[in-house]
Formats: sequence, structure tokens, C-alpha cells
Amino acid sequence: METEREMSDQDGLILASTSAARRHLLTEAGLRFTVVPSGVDEAAVQAEGLAPADLALALALAKAGAVSARRRGAFVVGADQVLVQDGEIFHKPASLAAAAAQLRRLRGRSHQLVTAVCLVRDGTEIWRHVDAPRLRMRAFSDEFLDWYLAVEGETVLACPGAYRVEGPGIQLFETIAGDYFTILGLPLLPLLDALRRAYAALAAATPAPAGAG
Repeated sequence: METEREMSDQDGLILASTSAARRHLLTEAGLRFTVVPSGVDEAAVQAEGLAPADLALALALAKAGAVSARRRGAFVVGADQVLVQDGEIFHKPASLAAAAAQLRRLRGRSHQLVTAVCLVRDGTEIWRHVDAPRLRMRAFSDEFLDWYLAVEGETVLACPGAYRVEGPGIQLFETIAGDYFTILGLPLLPLLDALRRAYAALAAATPAPAGAG
């Protein structure tokens, strides 16, 4: 299992995201990495009017590409997530009032979390993956909504749809269909597979030190 050991110990892996959930997933998976914010103007990309899957991928690639341009030689992970209901894209709410309005529109109905992740090195895209879990909210009461927002507070402003399934937000749901890690914002198993293959290819292409063997 040499490739797996090399991946877990490899320097030069960067997460181009400040998402606490994505950082936690990579940490718990045993990877050593650095977080580097991309500085990408997400609103400008969102204004291009792309379809949900194209938008999520464009944002992921923009983040990874921006960081890769500054960190040569590193493998850079970019990811983004777009909530879509009946063709309408929901962005992160700007206030708790906006969060409440989003949740009222989502309750009792199904939506998708279109999630994209990519791997970039030296400005070149190595790998991409897009998935779209489907979630259905239950018809919760206004009283429950008030309680939920009071408990979660402004943490919901960092999430499209104003919820986190890894917290009290799970109580908003009736059914969830799809990969749990993807719902959290990072398709972890496909990413780990891509990283194993990327590090194996890098090792195979790297000349052995003089005198080795």
C-alpha cells in the first residue's frame, strides 16, 4: 500500500476553501494539507447565468486555479456547492431574515445540492467530479423555524439554503438521498481516489535520486 502511505504523508496538498466542513472532512481522513483562501469573486461567476452543475464546477475550478497560480507544484483542491429547486438557484442568505425566507420556500419540497470538486496542479485541471444529492424538507412549523434559527444563529449564513445537516439542521428534513460527504460539501471518496492516482502518477514520473538503488 505504498501509494496510500505516500498520499497521507505528502506535503503540497492545498484546500482552496475556508469551509470548516471541508477542512474537517480532510483532517478526519488523515490528510496533511494547507488551507489557502482563493480570493475569487464568487458573485461575478454567479452573474454569468450558468446552469447549476456548470456554476458549481466553474466556481470550484476558479478557486483551485487562483490558488494554483500562486502555489506551483502543489495539488490544489477546489470545491463548491449550489442549491437548486425547480431550476432556481439559492445562494447563501445575506441575513437571518433572508435565511428564514429561504427555508420557508424550501419546506415541504425537494431540492438538490449540486456539488463539484476538482484537482488542479500548476494551473492544469487534473480531475473533476460533480454529484447532486436530493433532499426533501419536512413541512415544519413556523415555531420550529424560529427555534432552529435561534439555535443556529448566523452560522446558517455560510450555507446555501441556510442549513447544516451535521447540526440541528438535520431536523428540517424528511428524506435524504445521496452521499453524505457530498451533502457536507465535499465528495470525499471520489476525491481520495483521485489523489491516490495523482500522487502515484507523480511518483512514477519523478526520476530516482542519483545513486538510488
